[in-house]
Amino acid sequence: MNFNVKFKSLIVIALLSGMSSFAAQSAEENNGLAPEATAAEAKLSFWDMPLLKKAYIDSSPADRKDGIAVGELGVDGGNKDKVVKLAQEIADSTHGEYDSLLIAHKGKLLFESYYQRARINLPHGQSSAAKTYTSLALGRAIQMGYLTMADLDKPLVSFLKDLDPTKFVEGAEKITLHQALIMSTGLRISDERREEFEKDPAALKGQGQVQALLENSAPITAESQSFLYGTGPGLVMQVIEAVVPGTAKDFIKNELLSKMGITNYSWQTAVSGLPEAGWRVSMTSRAMVKWGTLITGKGNWQGEQLISADYLAKATSRITKPTADWHPKDFFYGYFWYQTNISVGDKSYDVNLSWGGGGQRIITVEELDLIVVITGVDREDTIMAQVSKTIIPAFVE
Repeated sequence: MNFNVKFKSLIVIALLSGMSSFAAQSAEENNGLAPEATAAEAKLSFWDMPLLKKAYIDSSPADRKDGIAVGELGVDGGNKDKVVKLAQEIADSTHGEYDSLLIAHKGKLLFESYYQRARINLPHGQSSAAKTYTSLALGRAIQMGYLTMADLDKPLVSFLKDLDPTKFVEGAEKITLHQALIMSTGLRISDERREEFEKDPAALKGQGQVQALLENSAPITAESQSFLYGTGPGLVMQVIEAVVPGTAKDFIKNELLSKMGITNYSWQTAVSGLPEAGWRVSMTSRAMVKWGTLITGKGNWQGEQLISADYLAKATSRITKPTADWHPKDFFYGYFWYQTNISVGDKSYDVNLSWGGGGQRIITVEELDLIVVITGVDREDTIMAQVSKTIIPAFVE
């Protein structure tokens, strides 16, 4: 989950006095438009992007005809003063190095802000938040009938017909699709063995990657099938590739991204030749809002059921406890989605989130019909404290 930060922000933002809001000044100085990357800038690496001269903070986002309805913070919900104050603090790097904060409430985008190298039209690296997109792609396959909920408990190798089971380690058949989705595959491969078979990338094309894993792992047992972060996403993508018509790449593009009007993104290819399943995906912040809308809408996008509601309910539930040392103690894990509870006063709210290193988050609170999107490059990544302390309370009052 670590995000290697090369530079610290040099932006210095002056707070405004009186009734004039920081958001109004930023919008005015940008002719009312959020900052956009030029065609030349869009070709640069993220770290070569020039820093914004001023943070852009808007409490009344523009309607960009991109499938996202818009409204006004404070008028359509939320405490404007609290949110804008937090945005000013983010601009000053008070809470770390973050690139965007967007908030949607009751179906409308009410707040939009960009900092440092972020631009409204520039896809941002998602780090491990990419895993949640893989999970939703599987949910789409279930909705379309290529898999069933019962298939989640079947051996993963039963979907992959190009493997040679005579070479598997003992217990390979114990890995179910469900266990891959909760990172409890039982695969345990030494660094030496992994380095050895990765010397021949041609042998890892297609299902060759799975074959190598199942040949080189230690025996898979009930004891080894405990949570181990990082194991599972690639196996899930292999199943998607095996069961859908055509390729997983085309399926994700045509049956998810295009359906939601997401065309400006980057989804890189793994050594297997399949789409990456756990990282190396970039999305714009507004596209992340759309992914969040699928969660609050129980898999429905503008009247069409894209994701199986049964699958989504399970994917966002408390299935297991993540055990990496950096996982917060009050976080639980579903199918590449995290779950926690956040208390405001004497009430507790069920919160689901997609989480990637550096601060990539899609946070949903179904009871409040609230979506919070954050991108960042922060090494410590402590912004959830402000989500709990400021953002969620701003929509409870």
